[in-house]
Amino acid sequence: MNLLHGVKVKPLKVIPDSRGRLVEILRADDEIFEGFGQVYMTTTRPGVVKAWHLHKKQYDHVFCAAGMIRLGIYDDRDDSPTTGQSNEFFIGVHNPMLVQIAPGLYHGWKCISAEEALIINTVTQPYDYANPDEFRLDAHDPGIPWDWSDKDG
Repeated sequence: MNLLHGVKVKPLKVIPDSRGRLVEILRADDEIFEGFGQVYMTTTRPGVVKAWHLHKKQYDHVFCAAGMIRLGIYDDRDDSPTTGQSNEFFIGVHNPMLVQIAPGLYHGWKCISAEEALIINTVTQPYDYANPDEFRLDAHDPGIPWDWSDKDG
């Protein structure tokens, strides 16, 4: 897969033992570490789409800790070498990875598991309640060539 300009992926290693498992998600000495703003957790119910939004300042580092999501990223930046292109990732318990999303990229996801998906996002800027760095489009906005429907095989 050709990654969009500003998207990086870190495959994650699950370390199981008799007590459970451990996954290192993001470290300050990782190549993709861009700084720390805050960490938050969000959930998405099965079949629900949470999209589209972008940030002008912050990087997102998306990790799905429970369930599975289909993460979509679309490049609408005029000055980008990947303008008009998209990336798709299936991440979660069956495919643990961290996806870094640079500022200016529209992104969102759909919960594709039978159970609620639990997403942990580590961002480079704390949320500014007075002036949020968040710009939204409808999940089915015709300006983004993306189909959230399930694909039968």
